[in-house]
Amino acid sequence: MIQTITDFSSNTSPIDFMLVLANWQLFARGLVNTLVLFLLTTALGALAALPLGVARAYKIPVLNTLILSYTYIFRGTPLLVQTYLLYYGASEFEFVRESFLWPVLKGAWGCAFIAFSANTAAYVTEIVCAGIRSVPEGEVEAAKACGMLALTRLRRIILPRAIRIMLPTYSNEVIFALHATVVASTITIVDILGAGRTLNGMFYLAYEGFITAAAIYVFLTFGIVRLFVFLEARLNRHIGPITAAA
Repeated sequence: MIQTITDFSSNTSPIDFMLVLANWQLFARGLVNTLVLFLLTTALGALAALPLGVARAYKIPVLNTLILSYTYIFRGTPLLVQTYLLYYGASEFEFVRESFLWPVLKGAWGCAFIAFSANTAAYVTEIVCAGIRSVPEGEVEAAKACGMLALTRLRRIILPRAIRIMLPTYSNEVIFALHATVVASTITIVDILGAGRTLNGMFYLAYEGFITAAAIYVFLTFGIVRLFVFLEARLNRHIGPITAAA
């Protein structure tokens, strides 16, 4: 039975799925690398973006200009270029090689981690800023009327409301961050795409590895979408349908 399936996979089926299954460890390694890189950089990017977005929204002098320049540069250049500049360019400067950052920057993982985190933080900073500025003015005025101080308003009224507003946009950014991890495969990190490329190269295949990688990304994206649907429903559970009084 197994031999029949193997013969069908290699001779009749348009995709040699048995060959893919036989090399599942390669894709498992790529999946782990992708998830570790994605989860760590997304979390760090979000944590860094929160105070930066608040500073942008309130137009804090000097800080606002610096943060705007940072987000403009990182959103205005491709992630691939940013990663290459760190991976191939940082080692050209002696002061970098002699700095405390060199143990991180000399490896592919460190360069990918820094580039992905900084890129994600730049995008999320503007999302946080837009979310805060979209909070209805009436809610802010009501908080002021209750005697809340600025930090209390920010913590109890503005940020919770802004998170609900920006959640759909942020979910798109998270999906984009997942897809952007394919850049890691260009600097020797074996991620999901790198696993597919390796499989194709090992057995001289045309597309089996890429189709498998695409299927894994679709599965991961579906999981992210469902997670954010759950979060939106959870955070907005107090908003129910309005029923007319009898």
